[in-house]
Amino acid sequence: MKKDSKSEIVKAAIELFNSNGYSGTSIRDIAELAKVNPATIAYHFENKKGLLEYCFTSFFEQYTHLIEEAYVQIDQGAKACLKRIVANLLHFQCENILLASVVYREMSMNSQIVREILTTYSLKEKFYFQKIFERGFEWNEFRPHSIPYLMIQLKGYLTMPFMNAHYIREVLFIFPNEPFFEQKYLRAINSWIEHNLSVASIKTKEVMIN
Repeated sequence: MKKDSKSEIVKAAIELFNSNGYSGTSIRDIAELAKVNPATIAYHFENKKGLLEYCFTSFFEQYTHLIEEAYVQIDQGAKACLKRIVANLLHFQCENILLASVVYREMSMNSQIVREILTTYSLKEKFYFQKIFERGFEWNEFRPHSIPYLMIQLKGYLTMPFMNAHYIREVLFIFPNEPFFEQKYLRAINSWIEHNLSVASIKTKEVMIN
């Protein structure tokens, strides 16, 4: 069966961007690994920047779709909605670990493409998470917090294993590509939601003290 050259190019680019960095990867490197002519890359993506933009867009289109899809059920409860989004995003990133690592690494750079992502997908993500936290406060599911600081904590949980993959593996000996990681890490995030956000956890502590 003939391979899809575009998919092979994207797969090769993600692998090389992850191991060598974007600036350390050439079109020729990608073409060699994908077993295509460099002209084929130019045909599909124009240049290396276009290929990186495709990776960004592919990642964040799926990422934001998962948030929007779960947010539809916000009326079932803010906490349940937040947990559903976290589970979906974590699973998506574990399934696409190399792409997630490339995207988060490049997001730390001050580039034109990053600024475009921040003014589109990142603002959309902020909108939905802010709405969830506000609903949680309103419905007395979450105790009041500063929403920007909650966002920092939540984003830290969601991005750390993929943004710092080498540290996670080499120093902590945790491997996000292994199946049990997703289950165990999801329990840790849900514990943060239950014990740091939920009003119920405060009431439980008050009962224990009394």
